[in-house]
Amino acid sequence: MILTAEYRRTVSILFSPLSIRSVTFRNRLWVSPMCMYSAVDGVVQEWHHTHLAQFASGGAGLIIAEATAVVPEGRISPRDVGLWNDEQRDAWVPIIRAIHDRGAVAGVQLAHAGRKASTWWPWAEASGSVPAAEGGWTTTGPSDIAYEGFTAPVALDADGIERVVDAFAAAARRALDAGFDVLELHGAHGYLLHQFLSPLSNTRRDEYGGSLENRARLLLRVVDAVRAAAGDGVPLFVRISATDHADGGFTPEEAARVGAWAEEHGADLIDVSSGGLVAHQQISVFPGYQVPLAETVRQGGRIPVSAVGLITAAAQAEQVLTEGAADAIFAGREWLRDPHFALRAAHELGAEVAWPPQYERAHWR
Repeated sequence: MILTAEYRRTVSILFSPLSIRSVTFRNRLWVSPMCMYSAVDGVVQEWHHTHLAQFASGGAGLIIAEATAVVPEGRISPRDVGLWNDEQRDAWVPIIRAIHDRGAVAGVQLAHAGRKASTWWPWAEASGSVPAAEGGWTTTGPSDIAYEGFTAPVALDADGIERVVDAFAAAARRALDAGFDVLELHGAHGYLLHQFLSPLSNTRRDEYGGSLENRARLLLRVVDAVRAAAGDGVPLFVRISATDHADGGFTPEEAARVGAWAEEHGADLIDVSSGGLVAHQQISVFPGYQVPLAETVRQGGRIPVSAVGLITAAAQAEQVLTEGAADAIFAGREWLRDPHFALRAAHELGAEVAWPPQYERAHWR
C-alpha cells in the first residue's frame, strides 16, 4: 500500500485508540506474549521488568506478558513464570506500575502447557522433556498421546479437569490483584487448551472429546470461570491456533466457530495465531502469513480479532487494519529487534502520538 502525503497527515487506523469494556488502548500496535525462560520458582525477575517496560517507553498500546502458568505442572519449562501463589503475584506489581507510568496497558497470558510442559528452555544443553531427577515432572493432557520427542502425558480425569478450571480462575484473580488490565487465555501453540481442541491430540470418548462442541468444552469452561472471576469491566482475550497445519487437525473453519462461542461466553477478542500442536506441521512462512486466518475467524467483523505473524513494517500493519482483516496487530520478534517499534511506525506513517519527552528530539523530521 502506498500512503499519500494527505493520508499520512490525517489517517492512521493503527494509531487510533481502541476501547474494550473499561479499557482504552492508545493504539492498536501491541506486544505479543514472549517467553523469556528467566523466572525463579515462577517469580519474575529484574530481566522481566526491563524487558517489558522498554516496550511501553517505545509506544506500545498493549503489552501482554509471557505465558504464565496457572499451576506448577503447567509451566513449559522450570524457568517459566507462574501465578499460582501470592509471591509471584506481588513480584508483578512494580513491573505493571512501570508499564502504566509509560502510558501502556498491561496484560498477562494465563497458560497451561499440558503435554508440552516440563521441557528444557531453548538455550539449555539438552532438549525434550526434563527428567524428574533434574527438576522435571509428570505432564498431563487430554489423552496419553505424547508430543514427538517428549514424555507421554497422563490423561486428565474429571477431577483433574476441575482443578484446571479452578486454577485458571484463581490465577486470573491474582493477576487482577497485581494490577493487570487485560487477561488472555492461551489456547494456541499446542498447549493444553489447544490440545483439547484438536483431534490430533484429543481422542477422548467422554464429554470433552469427539465433536467440536465437546473438544471446545474445556476452553469455554475456562472462559466462563475467568470471566466470572474478572467481572464485567476487564477485557478477556483468547489466543487460538486457527490451524494445526497438519492433516486431520484443527481447521480455520472450526476456529471461527470456537471464536464465536468464546465471544458468547464472555471473551472480547480472539488473538489468532497458528500451529504448534504437532512436530510434523507443514507451514509456509511469509510476511503476514497468518493474516488470512485472522480474517477467517473475524467473519466479516462479527468477532473482534488481532493478527500476528511476520508483521514487521508500519505500512504493512496499517494495511491489515485498513482492509478489515483484523482489529489490532500483535508483533513479537519486531519488538525484540526494536523496542520502540510503535514510535518508529508512527513516525513513518505521520501519525500524531505522544512521545516520551526524553525521546522527543527523535520525533522531529
